[in-house]
Amino acid sequence: MKKQAMERETMPPPAVVVEVRQGAMWIRLNRPEAMNALTPELLNGIDQALNEAEKNPEVRAVVLTGAGRAFCAGADLKYVRAQSDPDGPRRFLDCVLTTMNRLDSFPKPVIAALNGLALAGGLELVLCCDLVLAARGAKIGDAHANYGLLPGGGGSVRLPRVIGPTRAKYLLFTGDFLTAEDMMQAGLVNQVVDAGDLEEATQTLVDKIATKSPLGVRRMKALIDDGLQQPMETALRLELLASEVHSHSADQCEGLLAFEEKRPPRFTGQ
Repeated sequence: MKKQAMERETMPPPAVVVEVRQGAMWIRLNRPEAMNALTPELLNGIDQALNEAEKNPEVRAVVLTGAGRAFCAGADLKYVRAQSDPDGPRRFLDCVLTTMNRLDSFPKPVIAALNGLALAGGLELVLCCDLVLAARGAKIGDAHANYGLLPGGGGSVRLPRVIGPTRAKYLLFTGDFLTAEDMMQAGLVNQVVDAGDLEEATQTLVDKIATKSPLGVRRMKALIDDGLQQPMETALRLELLASEVHSHSADQCEGLLAFEEKRPPRFTGQ
């Protein structure tokens, strides 16, 4: 028993801490001593949490946040430098891109709650989220140029689609960090709040989303994401088809009945 207790004391803390509460799965990056820098263990932790969140009907949204003073400072450069295998960097980038794409295509709403610095790979994580809340004082930037690196998690592709090519090029070329307020004006951040209010504000947003039809929200998210990749005419046609299919759903019937009966709807996601 004593040996087991000692082993538990020497075990490192998990790279990701997951908690399900009040309709949300909170995924907290938990390497504060390394500013939550990305490692395969941390990325795998995000993947596993997303798999659980997708299967859990009680989870109406996912919240991604960080422990300590950073959201995520990007890839763990110490880990990258320590790779002796020539194929190591490519395997790591494949791991990064797999997690980014999983997050980007996740069917439920994903909210980034930026508690601090979001740089390089941390910014790439943010770009894969649907909504972004940031603590006042949080700094956001690309930073790859500062170390002679290139984005490998979609930064050069997703960033200009969100904030426009001119702003994206500025961040990518200079490596500067911008304030949360600046990034709200640029269109990346939805809301800036005092640091002490970040979790409460995020939960308020989750609560609002949780009152809506989970089926409707999921389908709207898919329409938006797919529509951005299509010509306008094609996107409008897909929206019309989806709306026709959705008109037969139990959630739409319940919403219309609730309107008629002047009561809050009770959506089931069907």
